[in-house]
Amino acid sequence: MNKIPSVNLADFLSTDESKKQQFIDEIGHAYENIGFVALKGHFLDDQLVENLYTEIKNFFDLPLETKEKYEIPGIGGQRGYVSFGKESAKGKKEGDLKEFWHFGQYVDKDSKYANEYPENVTVNELANFNKVGKETYQMLEKTAKYVLRSLALHLGLEETYFDNYIKNGNSILRPIHYPPIKTEPKGAERAAAHGDINLITLLMGAQGKGLQVQNHKGEWIDAMAAPDEIMINVGDMLSRHSNNKLKSTIHRVVNPPKEMWGTSRYSIPFFMHPVSDMKLDVLDKCIDEEHPKQFEDITAGEFLDQRLRELGLKK
Repeated sequence: MNKIPSVNLADFLSTDESKKQQFIDEIGHAYENIGFVALKGHFLDDQLVENLYTEIKNFFDLPLETKEKYEIPGIGGQRGYVSFGKESAKGKKEGDLKEFWHFGQYVDKDSKYANEYPENVTVNELANFNKVGKETYQMLEKTAKYVLRSLALHLGLEETYFDNYIKNGNSILRPIHYPPIKTEPKGAERAAAHGDINLITLLMGAQGKGLQVQNHKGEWIDAMAAPDEIMINVGDMLSRHSNNKLKSTIHRVVNPPKEMWGTSRYSIPFFMHPVSDMKLDVLDKCIDEEHPKQFEDITAGEFLDQRLRELGLKK
């Protein structure tokens, strides 16, 4: 595959069973072969997207000392601000050329997970920042639910198999700012090659060049979404749960050509995580003689903890 396939969620939500099945087949084929799709028909409207970009640009334009007030020690960067260069890809010593913010789950007060997650951090300087962030979080979570329903059917599972695992799940919305590059980066990229940790990632802001995906031949291909599309890729949790039937693809954000170093880039991934006690054990339906079990049993919480340590976000 040398380009990212495009699918429309409206087909899956249609009352036309043939359209629904075509969506399942197309997304399943894409995730078995490249691990990425561009999705139309999601639940984000243009006004919400515009409001979100306004708010995150306003936040990242705040003075550094203001932003650093919102960098919370001791929580592995799970909520609030993470300053420039703090995160590095697995196995890479150079920090990525980015700063970012984390919105986390808006958990039901009576949920058993209420005490497990840090509180979301309120930005006092921007009246609408948290409100717009919460609305975006919930619309992307809703979109992700239906994508996972289609994948459950593709894997031969009951359609709502993932629903209870993602309700109150440890999902993260991460607005990222890649600031202008001022000096020659020594081995650092805006985001070095990596696979995502979670079940699936929904990415806003892949409309310009920069995001690249590695295909099965090891070639890097540009992944660019149309203005009405978001990119969605498989993460390592879903890959191991499906015995690598659904592929978690290595991807990166490359530095722009030198004449564009003076420009910022913004992108906003939503990392769909399940609840921590979900078992990521390989599904029986994904094991046969040709595909023996590839991964040991582990819970989502254990796997996340392991990966946060590898990324340097947790000591």
